[in-house]
Amino acid sequence: MAPTGPTTPGPAPGAAPGPSPRHRFTGELRDAVSRRAVLLVTAVLALQLGFVLSYIGAFHAPKPHRIPVAVTAPGQAAEQIAARFDALPGGPFRARTADSPAQARQLVLTREVDAAFVFDPRARTDTLLIASAGGPSVSDAATQIVRRVETAQGRQFRITDLRAPSPQDGRGLSSFYLVLGWMIGGYLAAAILGMAGGARPANPHRTVIRLLGLAVYAVVSGLGGAIIADPVLGALTGHFAALWAIGTLVVFASGAATVAFQTLLGTAGVGVAILLFVVLGNPSAGGAYPGALLPTFWRSIGPWLPPGAGTTAVRNTVYFDGHHTTGPLWVLGCYAAGGIAVALAGALLRARRLRRTA
Repeated sequence: MAPTGPTTPGPAPGAAPGPSPRHRFTGELRDAVSRRAVLLVTAVLALQLGFVLSYIGAFHAPKPHRIPVAVTAPGQAAEQIAARFDALPGGPFRARTADSPAQARQLVLTREVDAAFVFDPRARTDTLLIASAGGPSVSDAATQIVRRVETAQGRQFRITDLRAPSPQDGRGLSSFYLVLGWMIGGYLAAAILGMAGGARPANPHRTVIRLLGLAVYAVVSGLGGAIIADPVLGALTGHFAALWAIGTLVVFASGAATVAFQTLLGTAGVGVAILLFVVLGNPSAGGAYPGALLPTFWRSIGPWLPPGAGTTAVRNTVYFDGHHTTGPLWVLGCYAAGGIAVALAGALLRARRLRRTA
């Protein structure tokens, strides 16, 4: 009797059998997890671990190292006290002499030194001059060291803070966070433009267009940061135009450098920018702990990276009348100019290679 229920059609005569479920899964796995994806995820893991290593390595044990200090005292006492400071275990101070308390004060305010010790032989109380707006952590460290020295000598001292952070700038960190926001905006804008038009610009014209777009973005971003920091929050007041200019330079420097990395390395160039500007640049920038409290590696690289240069430029502009900002501004300018030069040169070489291939 013939079956009346539905039947499953079998393979057509002579047709090859289809892949097994196991083979289908293997094929999907290979398609989903490509070699490029594995390499990119591995690079992300390396950046993540580098982030952890860099931040913990920089901040886990802050220790004063050759904090610049001026010493003023009558006669030969200044030289003797400076020598005593230099001989302290661990080398926390790098001392120099000043001719008078007025000169010592000026050295602190022009950022030649972080603190100044004024010895008074006619009394039992001396004076420590600090400027906590330049970094409260350094001022605190200098205070603790001087306290130990004075206690050992049976003397006392009073603290005079020549330039404290504004009441709206807690612990003097607004400069660092402002620069951090500007810098992140710069390299993210460059990365997004790269994703939209190809990480490696196909020709010099596209590179110029991308850099011009970044320049416009930098002007707007610098203005926005200055508005937030000054009239909106009142954290960094009195230098609006200067903040706008510095912000524009910070944003464009980080963006142009990222474009250069993208031109040379493609998508991996964004990872290089994050490595330099975030993984290495942020902990060495002098935000939470200024360079004098950081280990040697971070203390050495901080001034040469955009976060450190930008933080110093903003902080010294707002609190110290622009003293010691020339070097940081040159560093930012070199990143901006170098980014332009490398990006254009890379685009020209790549366009020439493409023409030869065609």
